[in-house]
Amino acid sequence: MRNIILLCLVSFAFVAKSQNMNEQVTGIHKYLDFKSKHVSARTIEVLLPPNYDENKKYPVLYMHDGQMLFDASITWNQQEWGVDEVVYGLIDANIIRPVIVVGVWFGDRYAEYMPNKPKNEIQKVKRTDKFKGEIVSDQYLKFLVEELKPFIDEKYNTLKGVEDTFILGSSMGGLISCYAISEYPDVFGGAACMSTHWPALDGVFLGYVEKNLPDPKSHKIYFDYGTETLDSLYQPYQQKVDLMMKKKGFRKNQNWMTRKFEGAKHDENAWRDRLHIPLEFMLGKKE
Repeated sequence: MRNIILLCLVSFAFVAKSQNMNEQVTGIHKYLDFKSKHVSARTIEVLLPPNYDENKKYPVLYMHDGQMLFDASITWNQQEWGVDEVVYGLIDANIIRPVIVVGVWFGDRYAEYMPNKPKNEIQKVKRTDKFKGEIVSDQYLKFLVEELKPFIDEKYNTLKGVEDTFILGSSMGGLISCYAISEYPDVFGGAACMSTHWPALDGVFLGYVEKNLPDPKSHKIYFDYGTETLDSLYQPYQQKVDLMMKKKGFRKNQNWMTRKFEGAKHDENAWRDRLHIPLEFMLGKKE
């Protein structure tokens, strides 16, 4: 196999989700040095759904900022998304479909998550310190689509189609999620963009969004933002994007959702508190 990867079973422990739920097996597969010809090698974590069944196939959710998703003891701010707890709770409550979650650790975060396009406009914008180097988001998306997804589809029982492949991130991860579904609409059927950092490079990415949103007939997009700390900057930008969504033909609360959270800050605790909303929006069971 092209990638020689160290597989660690981080945890196969029995965990009780609540007093009223049966104990179930939690499984996170951790690949410590996943090689790529497009980006630097990195850790990949794969969260399997409860009672993963070799005879069933599952949708897949790709999440950015993999370092911050599962273990607060290794994060810079001692916060985490609590993805395993949130996802397992929703599955156990029969709110969302069982899903495989792929946590992708970042390398050079700003270089990988700042959309490359529109290139001409980006060249005219004064670069800040965080964006003075080469922007490599096109390479990062090629890594996800051409290398990581095929590996996941081969290694695990996945539903490979666009309608069952999703992407989610926050802040700069929100930008790259919107970019991903716009650049690869034949790969990603849903994107969740939480606390999207629209102000990056003076909001230059909005021009691309207006021209390149995917087909609303076959795609879902979720946006949200808080009102405190860095999130306090986002509302004017998000309102412009909302108008673009309407113009493109997206229908609010059907294939598009934008939510404002009063008092919410720009951190993992805030995203954890509302993660269930985009998950249900994209993966909720049909009545």
